[in-house]
Amino acid sequence: MEENFNKKCLGGSMVVKGNRIVLKILSPEDVTQNYVAWMQDEEVIQFMECSGKSYTLEELKGCVKRMNESHNDFLFGIYTNDNNEHIGNIKIGEINLIHKFGDLGLFIGNKEKWGGGYGAEAVNLATEYAFQELNLNKLTAGIYGNNTGCYKAFLKAGYNEVGRLKKHRLYKDEYVDQIIVEKCNE
Repeated sequence: MEENFNKKCLGGSMVVKGNRIVLKILSPEDVTQNYVAWMQDEEVIQFMECSGKSYTLEELKGCVKRMNESHNDFLFGIYTNDNNEHIGNIKIGEINLIHKFGDLGLFIGNKEKWGGGYGAEAVNLATEYAFQELNLNKLTAGIYGNNTGCYKAFLKAGYNEVGRLKKHRLYKDEYVDQIIVEKCNE
C-alpha cells in the first residue's frame, strides 16, 4: 500500500530559497485579495483547469487548506526575495511514492513578473526540493500547447519535451495540444 508523506516530519525545510525568489508552503492566511484578483483574471488563469470559474476569498482559503491536508501534494507560494511579494504558486502534486514521481504545476499571478525568468527559477527550486527532500526520481508537467511562456520556463529549467497529446485541451472553444515535459533525478 502506498505510504503518504507526513509533511510535519519531513527532513529539511518547507522553505526553498533561490537567487530572486523563495518558495514557501502556502497557508490559508497567505490568500489575499490580490490572490482572488489573479483567480478572477481570465488572462492569468487561461491555461488552468479553473478557467471560467469564480472564487471568493473564503473559497480560495479552503482550497489552500485542503491542499495542505493532502498527503501527496505540496503547494508553494512564490515570493520575491527583495520585498516578500507573493507573485504566484507552484505545486508538486500527485506524488506516487511507489514509483517516486510527481507532477509540477506553475502559475505566475502577477502579470508584471511575466517573462522575467521567475517561472524558470521556481521550476528549478521546486524540482530541486522534489529530488533532494522528497526523494523523487522524476517530475512531469502537462502544458497547453499555446502557453509558450510556461513551456519556455520548463525548458530553461532543464526539462525535455517527451510528447504531445493532440487536441487534448479545450482552450477558448478550440482544442489545443498538451505538451508533456519531464525531468529525471540524475
